[in-house]
Amino acid sequence: MYHLRSAPLPAPAARPCNPIPARGAKVLRRKQPRRPPRTRLSHLKFAAVVPVLLLMAYGAWALLPERLPPASPPPTPRAAATGLTPQPPHPAPVRMLDRPAVQELVAGRNLLNLSEPAVEVRGEASVFTVQTTLEPGLQQHLSERLDRKNSRYIGIVALDPADGRVLAMAGYDRTDPSANPCLDSRFPAASVFKIITAAAALEARDLGPHSVLSWDGGKYTLYKSQLRPAVSRKPNQLTLKDSFAQSVNPVFGRIGAHMLGRGLLESYAQAFGFNREIEFEQPVRPSRVELTDNAFELAEVASGFNRTTRISPLHGALMAAAVVNAGRLVEPSVVDRVTDAAGRTVYQRRPGQGERVIDARTAAELAEMMRATVQSGTAHKQFQKHHADRVLAQLEIGGKTGSMGDDEPDMRYDWFVGFARGHQLSRQMVFAVVVVHEDFIGTRAAAYAAMAIREYFKPALARVDARAPKS
Repeated sequence: MYHLRSAPLPAPAARPCNPIPARGAKVLRRKQPRRPPRTRLSHLKFAAVVPVLLLMAYGAWALLPERLPPASPPPTPRAAATGLTPQPPHPAPVRMLDRPAVQELVAGRNLLNLSEPAVEVRGEASVFTVQTTLEPGLQQHLSERLDRKNSRYIGIVALDPADGRVLAMAGYDRTDPSANPCLDSRFPAASVFKIITAAAALEARDLGPHSVLSWDGGKYTLYKSQLRPAVSRKPNQLTLKDSFAQSVNPVFGRIGAHMLGRGLLESYAQAFGFNREIEFEQPVRPSRVELTDNAFELAEVASGFNRTTRISPLHGALMAAAVVNAGRLVEPSVVDRVTDAAGRTVYQRRPGQGERVIDARTAAELAEMMRATVQSGTAHKQFQKHHADRVLAQLEIGGKTGSMGDDEPDMRYDWFVGFARGHQLSRQMVFAVVVVHEDFIGTRAAAYAAMAIREYFKPALARVDARAPKS
């Protein structure tokens, strides 16, 4: 009996049976479709694509943050590894300059009429800043007041006699604007040389400021008849101080010819700096004096009544400094210090006193005679104009004038060499002024000196007045 739910499954279809062929029977096989052969081009494309895919895969893998290698620490400095504190590099050593090197550095630079105390100078391998000793206010004050209209040459030098600092160097040269008349020794010394003659007479011949001397003839002439050993029965007479203050030529001519002679006059001239080099940062030709055994020629030199004795304004100021310094010369200087491009000091001025040329007593007597020149002598007229000047009235001022014509009729030399100092002040000044006037007499040398004195001492005196007790 058959149940519907349990009907038997149909039998699977029978697969054809491939009988095993008999031995030696030919077996027929179905042919399979042939695959197309692989060409060389296909291999090349595959070889080119694979490296590109590999590089792209590697790049994506390397950029993953977790795949980046840890940063290596910076190398440890050797000093830190050893526990030593690192030292800064040693600066290059400063190459110091000596005075000859400074002289070479500023030799071609004109320091006349500078408006600033410091100037830049180019050396061989660097630029240097030269700090001068000049006082800017005094320098500018004088430079602005030079009488260029009536003068062919003007040279003004002011020094501090204590240490030789050049306080002012102002001037004018119409023939050569690039020249510096302050350092030019072309100018006849005229009666300025009487300082040398007076020093020799005071020290070597025991004369004093109040010694009375006689002469014949005029004050400002010099003839052979005035040099006779014996004077007339009624000669002119003056003390040595008054003869100096009034610049009496026959008196000093007779001293040179009959009292001093060539030897003494020459030795004192050389002691005061004639016929030898002046040590300075800029070139200065030596002042010249020519002496012979001829009596009249000695008288000409001793009185300054000749044109062969020549000096520079710088030298004139040094002569006055010897009087103020109790007979000792001073070494002048216009360069205070020099710094290189890095601001390092490569030169510093070292002030030093020079040799003693006269003793202190002689210097004091010379100062007395120079004061008489201002109070009652040849400079009195110029300084009397400033008699009521509050600054000049408080100072001790002395000097020596000099005046001489030239071979050219329109030239006249005008000198004033001297000093100024105050008893209540720590500052003092010596100066030398030369003016070569032309057809008309312009500003006189003594007037320039008065300008310089007033300008330099005015601030110091104002401070003294401010400290003084008020009544």
